[in-house]
Amino acid sequence: MAKRSDYLSWDEYFMGIALLSSYRSKDPNTQVGACIVNEHNKIMSVGYNGFPVGCSDDEFPWDREGAEYDTKYPYVCHAELNAILNNAGASLQGCRIYVALFPCNECAKAIIQCGIREVVYLSDKYANTPMTRASKRMFAAAGVKLTKLTPTRTEVLIDFDESKV
Repeated sequence: MAKRSDYLSWDEYFMGIALLSSYRSKDPNTQVGACIVNEHNKIMSVGYNGFPVGCSDDEFPWDREGAEYDTKYPYVCHAELNAILNNAGASLQGCRIYVALFPCNECAKAIIQCGIREVVYLSDKYANTPMTRASKRMFAAAGVKLTKLTPTRTEVLIDFDESKV
């Protein structure tokens, strides 16, 4: 009997973990997850966008428009930063980070500073914004590799039906 041939590639697997993590986000507009992996394909950490621990998502605003203080932007911690902060203290030097949405300039600083050497992403829909352009400039200067993932499939079904396990 031959082995299965339709299994996930490492890149699709880790991007899948990032996408699955995004389902933990309570943001009504944008859900992003991140997965950090070392050179041995071991998951070092995951994260998703949300408010810091102790800041109730029922009390802080989710709005995108209005006075900045009354929007989500000063409060939300992005998936990439959460994944870096959620790491149990091991070095992230030389790791890869998988994220569906290309990192903003603030996350780029944290990614570079902790030693992550590659960013694998699905979408670069904000490519022409000053923040994304700044991210790319910093990544280039720091020698961080940028890889746009081109998956071989459009979806992976996760079925919680115990009879199928």
